[in-house]
Amino acid sequence: MGRDDHQAAAPRTVRVAVLTISDTRTPGTDTSGQYLQTELAAAGHHLTGSAIVRDDATLIRPAITQLMHEAQVLITSGGTGITGRDVTIPVVESLITKPMPGFGELFRMLSYREVRGAAMLSRAVGGLAGHTLIFALPGSLNAVQTAWEGLLKGELGHLVFEMTRHG
Repeated sequence: MGRDDHQAAAPRTVRVAVLTISDTRTPGTDTSGQYLQTELAAAGHHLTGSAIVRDDATLIRPAITQLMHEAQVLITSGGTGITGRDVTIPVVESLITKPMPGFGELFRMLSYREVRGAAMLSRAVGGLAGHTLIFALPGSLNAVQTAWEGLLKGELGHLVFEMTRHG
């Protein structure tokens, strides 16, 4: 089965959850989360849940595990930098059973075109956690748009197909 066959067999609708991790964003100011939800709906995907939590590992972990129950894909935004408050990546990495290093590598490559060397500050990661693919993105709207347009938009169905095709 080649890539074209995989694309043809891939589901057109994927169950996706969105989690924003921020100490300052509210439902009214969460432009990254709103963007993802709008784009997911426009692409025909099913939003299974969304939430905003503070950048605190004791809040992030239960939010992720709750959203994973119904979602095939979970996209987080925020908390991926290197400041002391940025704890998303250690939490996500502790849940991932099969890392996808190519996601972070490609995200930083795309980001480099826009923000040059500052792209090295991004610790964006992706991988399989149980039966859910998790993609942890930086919180800025520009970063979320870069990841959606450049990586996720055209591949969600294919990713879910690959995740489920051998049980």
